[in-house]
Parts: sequence; C-alpha cells; structure tokens
Amino acid sequence: MITVEEFHQDFLQSILSDSESRGLMKAQSFFELVCEDLMRVGDLTNNYEMAEFIKPGCEVYGYDYDVDRKIFTLINFQFFQEDTIETLTRQHITQKFTRLKKFASLSMDSLYQDLEETSDAYSLAFNLYRNAQNKLIDKFRFIILTDGKLTSTITSIPNESIEGISCEHKIIDINYLFSIYMSENGSGSYEINLNIPYLEVQTQSDEYQSYLAIMDGEELFKIYDEYGQKLLEENVRTFLQFRGGVNQGIRNTIQYKPDMFFAYNNGITATATNVETKNGKITKITDFQIVNGGQTTSSIYAAKKNSKIDISKISVQMKLSVVNNIEKKGEFVSSVSQFANTQNKVNKSDFFSNSPFHKEMKDYSKRIWVSTRDGSQKRIHWFYERVRGEYLNEQAYLTKAKKNQFQLENPKDKLIEKTFLAKSENAWDRKPHIVSKGAQYSFEEFAKSVTDTLEKNHMAITEKYFRDAVSRVILFRKTEKIVSQASWYENAFRAQTVAYSIALLSHAIHKRKVFFDFSKIWEEQQLPIELIELMKVITKKVYERITNPPAGSANIAQWCKKEACWKDVSTIEFDLSPLKKLVITTDEEKFEQKSGKKEKELDSGIEIQAFVIRTNFEHWMQLQGYYLSNNNMKSLTITQRDILKKYTDGKIPLPSEKQAKVLYALYQKALKEGWEVITGSKSGYL
Repeated sequence: MITVEEFHQDFLQSILSDSESRGLMKAQSFFELVCEDLMRVGDLTNNYEMAEFIKPGCEVYGYDYDVDRKIFTLINFQFFQEDTIETLTRQHITQKFTRLKKFASLSMDSLYQDLEETSDAYSLAFNLYRNAQNKLIDKFRFIILTDGKLTSTITSIPNESIEGISCEHKIIDINYLFSIYMSENGSGSYEINLNIPYLEVQTQSDEYQSYLAIMDGEELFKIYDEYGQKLLEENVRTFLQFRGGVNQGIRNTIQYKPDMFFAYNNGITATATNVETKNGKITKITDFQIVNGGQTTSSIYAAKKNSKIDISKISVQMKLSVVNNIEKKGEFVSSVSQFANTQNKVNKSDFFSNSPFHKEMKDYSKRIWVSTRDGSQKRIHWFYERVRGEYLNEQAYLTKAKKNQFQLENPKDKLIEKTFLAKSENAWDRKPHIVSKGAQYSFEEFAKSVTDTLEKNHMAITEKYFRDAVSRVILFRKTEKIVSQASWYENAFRAQTVAYSIALLSHAIHKRKVFFDFSKIWEEQQLPIELIELMKVITKKVYERITNPPAGSANIAQWCKKEACWKDVSTIEFDLSPLKKLVITTDEEKFEQKSGKKEKELDSGIEIQAFVIRTNFEHWMQLQGYYLSNNNMKSLTITQRDILKKYTDGKIPLPSEKQAKVLYALYQKALKEGWEVITGSKSGYL
C-alpha cells in the first residue's frame, strides 16, 4: 500500500520531470498538475485557467467559472518544494485568502482597466468584473493549493461575503490529493447524507445489490449544488460539458406539468459502493455517481437556479446499483455507465476510457525499448499513463530493489499522460483552436478522432503510430521549452503559441503533400538541430500574430479558441527548405504504413489465438448452436463450417493462427447479427 509520504515524493518527482521536460517553472507545473486532478474529479470545471497577478496585498494564480452554479473560483497556492511534508500554518492561510479577496474586490472595481490587454491577468479581471456586473456570480470560492498539509488547528473556515456575494474557502493539501489518488486506484471515498424512500431489488448476482428509490427535485438540487460535477461519472460529465444545456422538453415538464415528471422522465441511473438505510429510507450513499441522467439532473438544477422555477413537486426515479467488490469499482461504474447510456445519442467516443486504443498504447509502451543517448547502454520505456496515478500504482507492491529497477526502466520524464498526448496529437492534426479550449475539450476531440479511425481500421494503432506519437510528444515538449526561453516571450499565452506553432509546421508540410519523417526524432530521442532552429522562427511569428488579434477580439485567450484564429495563423509564410532531409514522399509514407500493418497483423494473430483459447468453451458450443439454428450455417463457407465443427467436437485442441482467425471472425459476425452469449461460467474475455 502506498503511503502519503511515498505519494508526496512521487508527486514532487512528477513536477520536477514535467518542468524540466517542458521548460516550465516548477510552480507552473505544480499548478497545472493539481488543477488537472481537481478538474477530473469535478472540483473544477474545464474552464479553469492559469493567470498570475501579484502586487502588494494582492495575489492570484488562476481562476475557474462554473456557469451552471454561478461560482467564480480564485486560486492561490503555497508550494513548499521540500522533501518532507511541510505544514500550511494559520498565518499562511490567512495571508493567502486575504490576498485573493483583495483581488476580487479590486476586480469588481474595474481593475482590468489598469492592466495590459495582452496579459492573462487582464482576461481574469475582466471576466470577473463582467460576470459580477451582470449578476452572474452567486458565490466566490477561494482555493489554496499546497504540497504541504493543513495544520491540525484548523477544522473549518467561516464563510464571509464580498459586496453581498458569499465566499467559500477551500484548501487542497497533499492529503486531499492523496485521497484523489486512492479513490482512482480502488480505495478512498466520499459520503452523501440524504433521506429518500426505497425498494430493495432482489438479484441473483454476488457482484452488486440494486435499489429503486424516489428523489424529489429539491433533494437532487441540493446534492448537485453541493457536489456539482463530482457526482457525475466521467463519461456523463464529458457528455454534459460538450453537449450540455437545458433540455427544453424537460424544462417544459418541470414548469407546466411537474406532477407528470415521474411518468414522463426516465429518471437517473446511479452507482455507489455502500448505502445505509433506516426505517425504509436510504440515509447515506458512499461514492455516489450518476451514470445516466446527467441531462435530467442539470436541467432540474438550471430550472431552479437560473429560471427560478418551482421544483418542489417533481419526483425523480432512481435505479441505484451498489458494487460489492470495491476492487472492481472502477470497472463496474464504467460498464454500468456504458450500457445505461446505449439508448441515448451518446457518441462511442464518450466511452473512450474503454477503448482498445489504451490497451494498444500500454502494450507498446511496455514492449518497446528506447536506447538512451551519449554512449549509455541503458534501455528505457516511455510509460503510457491512461489513468493519473497509474505510474505510482504499478510500484505499490514492489520490493525496494524491484522499485528501483522499475524507475530506471521507466524514468519519470518519459511518462505520457493521455490528456497531454491528446494535446500533442491535436496540434499536429492542425486543431490548435481545440487545444486552446483546454485539456478536456482537446481530449474529447482526440477521442472522437481515434474512435473514427479505429472503426474504419481496427489495426490503425501500430508500433509505427506509437513511435511517431512519442516523437510528437518530444516535439511538443521541446517547443514549450523554446517558447519559455525566448527573449520575446512575456510569460503569457505560451500554451497557445506552442499549439499554433506545431499546427503551422504540420500545415506547411501537409500543404506540400509530403510527410514528416518522425523516425529521425525517435532514433535520437530529440529534435534535429534544423527543426529546433526552424521552430524558433515559427514560434516568434505565431506569438506576434496571436497577440495582435483583429478589432473586436481583444481577449487573446478567447480569440485563440476560435477556428477563425487558426485560419488567420495558417496564412503565415516561412521557409520550409531547412527540413528537406526530414520529409518523405507519399509513396515512402505508404510503404512505412504498410510495413507497420504487417507487424500489427502478426501481433493480432497471436492475440486472436489467445482469445480463442481463453474464451469459455461453452461459448463456442453456443456459437455453433446459433449457426445451426434457422439455417444460419448456410451463410458460412465450407472451411468455416469445418473448423467450427472440429473445434467444438474437440478435434482441434490448439487451433493454428489461421484457424483461430476463422473462429474469431465467426464469433464477431454472430455478435454483430445480435447473438448473445449466455454466461453461466466465467471466461477470460467475456
């Protein structure tokens, strides 16, 4: 089991590696890593931004605005950077909160007018002023981030108000971050107190227990108001953030037919790890997650919050499933979410967390070695981290010697987190305006792209793709360093400059109908000097263009999120000739892709054999029964019939690769036609 001290050490190493590999200040890496964690669990929205402003008595490093709940968050931090866990004292806390409040007051008093329009602080001060003027802030939330621990002498901080707006205080310390890690890796939880009637549903499964419950509108509103997006399972949260908005049909029912809401609406589907009951009421739910019905939840909330509609007469039905095996919580919640949403128009990319893409990337990251440079004989891996904390979790039960070996073979600076990969890939795919919208928007776009690609060609994620993707990560990180170290850089809009610069390079190459040879980067694990020098030229041109937006688009951060900005930047001209040795023709690229697919087919052949052998034999008997019924056997070739019969008769104890491919194809064909496996026993795959 990982201790909080071990987590703290790993956390500091993550910051150090991130800052060194990307050319960031450690404080910037600290802020970004913590905010990504908070966004992922629903404590921040995907609107959060870094915006530094420091002057005597006033200090802020970032902000967030929750549109649904009208909560404006201001973020400060105390980054100790010590090997041992320091204590965040009462004096630290008082000082940091006081400075945040001062900034809020100044901003509401038109601070933005005294700031440079091209600064991040201007965007923050202007957004706060505008929302306050338009009565769109119901609450301020002041957050302090720290790598230390909160002093034990403080158990609560009284709420206050600024110009009639209530203020909430929150401290995110190392123990809070550790609880996020533990929660995402099988333990850790949060509890919700409520009082709702229920009916227990008897099931034959040992894996879960189900309840049918009734929740009134006010109860649902109160829970969402307190916990926000934390209630929503990741798939549903992503769905709401990208396709959100009040459903007009739900709103009409709430407003004009509240007594019919129960009859008209499907209600919500939720999961939990534990419930407590008393006198026919559910009184406490642990790890409550809404996996279907997020639109219903947000619409009810918005009806009262924004439109002041009475929701007291609304009754919402809830199907609650409680997982019995805590170790399988993540898998259980994800599966229930996927199947509960199949009746709605939710894209397959919304369930990208279950995509074979991650398995392929993880397999390649474990199998492919990289030779280090400068004469070293050591070989290492690039570690693909699909879930934050996975790197640390894989070391949890290793001996000291094995842990040292793991860290040598998987150095922290060679870790690729999935959202960072999405930024890198989207930038090269000429979507810098998407990258500029934030990590979650970028990841959603990447999920759509990969899902579409895999649907057209399930063997698209080859070893070549993995090597090229890693090379693009190296390009992205080095470009961040180039910008950070440039004499013209004024400590603002680095992220936008990097994304647009890489997109512009890709656009210029794409326009000439040639391809960049990423093998050169992979072999050296660094950018060729010609490319470094060219990126210095490109980044300067891009920075000058995006920080001088057209009239009416003075907010640079917002301008960079628009496709019009990309269209403008894509017209920048530069000399591409220095890269003539680093590009290949269409024919050469086709040859490389073909070679990669041949390698992929070999791997797939082995995997298919494993699938056939490990799948419960009873399922193959059922499959034969499916094809024998209703003359389905006539749709098969003689070879297919023969192999299926011999395998189910036990005459092929160990099918060859070719025989396995035939059996696998028959299995998939039947599934597509609607055949369902009757599971009476366990299988390696089903």
